[in-house]
Amino acid sequence: MRKRLVRKTFDMIQDIADKDNKEDYKKFWESFGKFMKLGCIEDSGNQKRLAPLLRFYSSKNETDLISLDQYVENMPETQKAIYYIATDSLQSAKTAPFLEKLLQKDIEVLYLIEPIDEVAIQNLQTYKEKKFVDISKEDLELGDEDEDKEETKQEYTLLCDWIKQQLGDKVAKVQISKRLSSSPCVLVSGKFGWSANMERLMKAQTLGDTSSLEFMRGRRIFEINPDHPIVKDLSVRYLQSLQFIPICCCSITNVYFVNNNRLLARTSLRAPKPRGQLSCCTRLP
Repeated sequence: MRKRLVRKTFDMIQDIADKDNKEDYKKFWESFGKFMKLGCIEDSGNQKRLAPLLRFYSSKNETDLISLDQYVENMPETQKAIYYIATDSLQSAKTAPFLEKLLQKDIEVLYLIEPIDEVAIQNLQTYKEKKFVDISKEDLELGDEDEDKEETKQEYTLLCDWIKQQLGDKVAKVQISKRLSSSPCVLVSGKFGWSANMERLMKAQTLGDTSSLEFMRGRRIFEINPDHPIVKDLSVRYLQSLQFIPICCCSITNVYFVNNNRLLARTSLRAPKPRGQLSCCTRLP
């Protein structure tokens, strides 16, 4: 009896979702969407039925919710993963620097803006053999590796090493970024452990007591954009061993890091105008 009721319930919800009148499912989603996501976490046996019913905003649909089926249908053949970013609001997601290279390549990114979203997606892990990938974490692969990028990586190795020396234990490592196009640098989370968004949520639940969170906190990775004029200038001047370069570079990297230290990434920055603050931090005289 229970299985029949569950099956009929799913059939009914799917019929509403398949209607030409999308307003009906939109109303249903506004009332029960969070419970559908909760089902992805608690009801592993019905995840395959629940996943097609989920709806999210995305970089190509900022006003209308889309399904995972729509996302997969719009993917280019060369794209091997479903990319997402988890943050606290739609505005934070749209202005996050992690999106820059993906938007440039016309790759759609899902916006997970509700606290339950990230946990639900992590429990799904894959959809139609496409793995979910958090673009705010290290080792982001966009499928465009080439020899030129390897040469660039080698060219900036000395600068990365020097910045890491200046920041010390504040970051795990400094590396060339694959996700930036207009920003000079960004702070990303490690591959393992919580994302910046998840750490923000867990800190809020523990009422500021962070002592129990250290084990799951992701390591910090400082990434620089080799195509940005500031980074290019820093590299040239550092290699030329000019005396004032350490002061300039250290000032930029440290001020940027201080503004992001607690939250790991700019998507969770609590300042009123984070992009304005960052532009001031990274502007050379």
